[in-house]
Amino acid sequence: MADIPRKSTLKKVLLVTIIFSFSVLLLGGFYIFKSMAPRPDRVVSEDGQTLFTRDQIIGGQAIYEKYGLMDYGSVLGHGSYLGPDYTAESLHVYINAMHQYYAKKKFHKDFADLTNGEQADIKDTVIHEIRKNRYDEQTKTLTLTNAQTYGYKKVVDYYVEEFTSDKEMSGLPNHYIKDTLMKDGDIAYVGNGPQLKQMANFFFWSAWLSSTNRPGETYSYTNNWPYDAEAGNTMTYASALWSGISVALLVLAVGIILYYYKRYELEMQEAYTKFPTLKVENFEVTPSQRKTAKYFLVVSLLFLVQSGLGGLLAHYYADGNSFFGLNLVSIFPFNIVKGWHLQLAIFWIATAWLAMGIYVAPQVSGKEPKKQGLLVDILFWALVVLVGGSIVGEWFGAKDLLGNFWWLIGHYGWEYIELGKVWQIILVIGMIVWLLIVTRGIVGALKKEKQEKETGGLIHMLFYSSIAIPAFYFAAFFINPDTHITYADYWRWWIVHLWVEGIFEVFAVIIIGFLMVTMGLVTKKSTERALMFQIIILLGSGVIGIGHHYYWQGTPEAWIGLGAVFSAIEVVPLTLLILEAYSQRKMMKDGGREFPYTGSFWFLISTAIWNLLGAGVLGFLINTPLISYFEHGSNLTAAHGHGAMMGVYGMFSIAIILYAMRNLVLPEVWGAKKFDKLAKISCILLNVGLAGMIIITLLPVGFIQLAKAYTDGFWAARQMSFYHESLVHLLLWLRMIPDTIFILGIFPLIWLLWLGFRNLRKVTKKS
Repeated sequence: MADIPRKSTLKKVLLVTIIFSFSVLLLGGFYIFKSMAPRPDRVVSEDGQTLFTRDQIIGGQAIYEKYGLMDYGSVLGHGSYLGPDYTAESLHVYINAMHQYYAKKKFHKDFADLTNGEQADIKDTVIHEIRKNRYDEQTKTLTLTNAQTYGYKKVVDYYVEEFTSDKEMSGLPNHYIKDTLMKDGDIAYVGNGPQLKQMANFFFWSAWLSSTNRPGETYSYTNNWPYDAEAGNTMTYASALWSGISVALLVLAVGIILYYYKRYELEMQEAYTKFPTLKVENFEVTPSQRKTAKYFLVVSLLFLVQSGLGGLLAHYYADGNSFFGLNLVSIFPFNIVKGWHLQLAIFWIATAWLAMGIYVAPQVSGKEPKKQGLLVDILFWALVVLVGGSIVGEWFGAKDLLGNFWWLIGHYGWEYIELGKVWQIILVIGMIVWLLIVTRGIVGALKKEKQEKETGGLIHMLFYSSIAIPAFYFAAFFINPDTHITYADYWRWWIVHLWVEGIFEVFAVIIIGFLMVTMGLVTKKSTERALMFQIIILLGSGVIGIGHHYYWQGTPEAWIGLGAVFSAIEVVPLTLLILEAYSQRKMMKDGGREFPYTGSFWFLISTAIWNLLGAGVLGFLINTPLISYFEHGSNLTAAHGHGAMMGVYGMFSIAIILYAMRNLVLPEVWGAKKFDKLAKISCILLNVGLAGMIIITLLPVGFIQLAKAYTDGFWAARQMSFYHESLVHLLLWLRMIPDTIFILGIFPLIWLLWLGFRNLRKVTKKS
């Protein structure tokens, strides 16, 4: 045992890992900032006529954001999936128009009427023409050829027609965006000119940067994404090369990490010779702990609403604007429902975790600070205002009812960051209040650890991870409505990937370790070593692994290599967590004594399984550049998203809720009301429902969509006609079965928490 690495050594390795990982990420961000595709001051035709300006590109982006279209379609592949990818679609319209222009000019015929040889000649001409970068850095002017100008005008005509005609748009009400003539000051960030023309300018600009070579390179600003052979957009050599390298290095990394894991016994070790008898009634209950029960009950109700909205979204895919004959789109457009679905997922999961932090704090220190319960109540009502206010604001903003305040209290326009800026500020203030509550609760234990020179102990790890939760959300404040979309997406993924998938995951593994020690199941020393080792590889792979989101958004080619390699290695810590979960399950099974947290363990095991399958396997499936190039922004991404978000973070949230409620509810009521049976029923239904929606619909539709993109180009895979293909349409309808099973699984959980809320133990320890 003497050769087991000391905790101090692991601390140093962890510190070096954090410094190295974030240095790479920040330097990469600076590189992204310096090499973004230009937003020209003027875009002009060959004869010098101004077609549109930088202000009108920004104005079009603001309109896209204001009306929440990133929760309907996407630009550069990032956004939602019912609507088109506007980059791929506008590129296709642009190229087809240029084909028609040259067909008329050279042969005086429609392009469709030309011979194969004539068509091939024109296609070759167009590819060479659009690949040439005609942006002048000195004058900040982009010049379009006559053919490109013709293509640009057709893109504008296409989107004006798309949004003003009486044809039904699936998921959106007719005339959703009126082609109003805007003047400076009418709507914040929107420039002069008709709304729809400005938005089309933005879409065309994204098509231009995706098909025009970077200066001095043979590939576009988006590394040749989206795939469209007629635009010369084909997969780069780097994409194929790094896909292979990432798989090879994954095998190597698995071998090395598992060697160290077993060689140095870096797993949690049992702390008993006989399985401990855990008496729930012996746990103290403080005022602040008792108050967390209302958080958990509200979480379950938000979970129900969020899942119901998910069912409605799935229905929009299958049945257009109808919900069993009811036309709900005029009241609840797809983009609004999608925004609510994502926001409520973050709200209920984050609230469960924050409440768990509040619950654990007195357990850590053994005492309750004065007025702690008051702070807990204040935070609760602040969260209620935040959830209710932001949801109403998003609806009003996207309905064009807030004027210049759209970005402050309305729909901010970025997927996962739909909250208006005011609500984002309130959220951060709420998290700081939460940090204050947790810090007040554990300060005594922190001092004790410091006196014992245990600054790398469990309590300090809990404290550091708690600080990181509000700290990392500050990345959202680097995004404004006029921020360059490439740079905005760089910071947006700090929220979606680092904050949600990274920081909360670190917090989760520390909480699990702490609870295992508290229950007397594992030794404190081995747990601290195990957690440090897990966090090293978690952050070592995950921080730079964020790069797999950057392949095609307009960032430098270097991110293909960084993202491919490090996102592949992310699978390893997820595998270790399932090994840890297996050993924990074995402890419970082999204990031979009554274990009071059976319900919680059901969901912890579910978390570990989905961590491997949903986050690991499905994530790795789409993260290699070779696959990502064709599937980026498709249902395969949705399969990974559901498996990771609900399977990991959702299941873990329920696990910690059940742990806390088991200690808060009268023991005799818990047994008499068969709470563990309700938890088991809920767990089975939720897992079956989640697996069903992925296996029956999301994965097969995703693979069909992948084939469509590979064969016809990405634009074709995102057209509404794809969802109307017979097999795809059938699979979309079949999703109703697992969706129903999943939603039914929430009701036993709500009933359990409601009964528990009505039968709470009395406070046994005050401040």
